[in-house]
Amino acid sequence: QVQLVESGGGLVQAGGSLRLSCAASGRTLSPVVMGWYEQGPGKQRELVATVTYAGRTIYADSVKGRFTISRDNAKNTVYLQMNSLKPEDTGVYSCCAGYGLTCTYWGQGTQVTVSS
Repeated sequence: QVQLVESGGGLVQAGGSLRLSCAASGRTLSPVVMGWYEQGPGKQRELVATVTYAGRTIYADSVKGRFTISRDNAKNTVYLQMNSLKPEDTGVYSCCAGYGLTCTYWGQGTQVTVSS
């Protein structure tokens, strides 16, 4: 079993920045893929960004140029640097990890609130 612990959410004004972190534990091998999904109020959970062990990244169109995903394989930790935040970025951000092509493990989520 893999445990994911997120940190770094909070309240920020529009235009501000936040950095989310997520540490994976419970298995010796590093996850093949790690990433972040977001669920806004009244919305379904949506992809924000993912990164593979080799460093290949995928971003949602809405965050390209503003968010950067990265990972430290030695620490089994994934980061999400969020810049130029907008009110529509508000939601619960969940970390995920998987040992295949998709995420199969999920964190509890951390709230990000962007005020206008």
